Amino acid sequence: MKLWGGRFSAKTATNIDSFNSSLKFDFALYPYDIKGSIVHVKMLARQDIISETDKAKIIAGLNKVKEKLDQAQKNNRIPWKAEDIHTLIEQLLTEEIGEIAGKMHTARSRNDQVALDIRLYLREQIDILEEGIKRLILLFCQLAEDHLETVLPGFTHLQPAQPVTLAHHLLAHAQRFKRDLERLQDCRERVNICPLGSGALATTTFPIDREWVAKELGFNSVSQNSLDTVGARDFLLEFHHCLVSFSLNLSSLAEEIIIWNSPEYNFIELADTVATGSSIMPQKKNPDIAELIRAKTGRIAGNYQQLALVIKGLPLAYNKDLQEDKESLFDSIATIKEILKVLPDFLQGINFNKEKMAESLSRGFLNATELADYISKQGLPFRQAHELAGKAVNYAIAENKDLTELKLRDFKSIFPDHKEIFKADLLEKLKPLSAVKNRHITGGPAPAAVTKQLQGLKAKVQDK
Repeated sequence: MKLWGGRFSAKTATNIDSFNSSLKFDFALYPYDIKGSIVHVKMLARQDIISETDKAKIIAGLNKVKEKLDQAQKNNRIPWKAEDIHTLIEQLLTEEIGEIAGKMHTARSRNDQVALDIRLYLREQIDILEEGIKRLILLFCQLAEDHLETVLPGFTHLQPAQPVTLAHHLLAHAQRFKRDLERLQDCRERVNICPLGSGALATTTFPIDREWVAKELGFNSVSQNSLDTVGARDFLLEFHHCLVSFSLNLSSLAEEIIIWNSPEYNFIELADTVATGSSIMPQKKNPDIAELIRAKTGRIAGNYQQLALVIKGLPLAYNKDLQEDKESLFDSIATIKEILKVLPDFLQGINFNKEKMAESLSRGFLNATELADYISKQGLPFRQAHELAGKAVNYAIAENKDLTELKLRDFKSIFPDHKEIFKADLLEKLKPLSAVKNRHITGGPAPAAVTKQLQGLKAKVQDK
């Protein structure tokens, strides 16, 4: 069955039919196509475009068709041939109720029909992904609550920089994921616009009610330009970008896990349940899950690029090129869903080595900034304080000591011209936990500031 055969006098070549068909991948859209068709038929009857009798027959037939398609999906086998899922559904409906099935397509084109299917599908998938990201953020909050005073080095350029808490570090990842969540929520607003009624490109002469259809299908509004509507896939590109951003943040997390799991850092140990081994080196315990998450970022980014190149330079309105918008979309969504399913189990299989983290604080003079701040607070310009702190570091290096191992008399002897500024409270302020607790402004690593951060994150993911 073809929906366009009247113009043609010769049968399409078999290989052309096969190449032109999208059924093998757009079959996944059948629940949304049937849902949209049922509402469209209800609207046609409501507007007296078709009779109530015809409406009832078509809807009953569509429900039977859905049962057949559900079974095919369950069997993972499509026993029919058709140009696309829209054609297949109308073909099966015709087998069920006869030629009256053709009335279902009144005031509608496959162009606005597929745009509707994609938007219905994507809206549902965004909701699923949002819930997954919310659960991930809450897991990071849960992990952080156990480590409000676990101190470790913070890094810049992969060099030890200043002490922070593990809770603060974990929530840095959670903040990234919160922004990913917000991007998805914002993207959903542009997805949730009803395209049905745009027709092939120039709407229809039938007195349809687009607003009623939009409301029945849960859309916020209807599209405002039919030419734009049927040819636009920028909302899909935006969604792909959201997934690219999320996957990049996941990759950054994965990279950190891989580094921290190395013997050189030894900040974490993976439980046997989430690690893998080597077929030749019996001592190995590998972070394969983190490595796969890192690698899948390339796949997600590639799918974004694929769609960008499909829609680059397309003239208005619909072009067959847009058939290629689906496989990459389905793949990216499936990939992110898989990651969101496995990542929580993987993260809960991580044991943090607090002793090793504390030991690392004694290397790299992470409290040098605290010393500079201390000197500056005694009245010296910060640039001068920075220079003096640097000289103290050089002294400690020469003595093979950390700054916390120096005595008050050492600081006075290093800086005889400023010995009056070094007081008894200095040594306490140079301790890593004290240094962290003193950084209690909003966004800081102090336990009090991190607790506020936790509350904000929880409120964000629990408010809807």
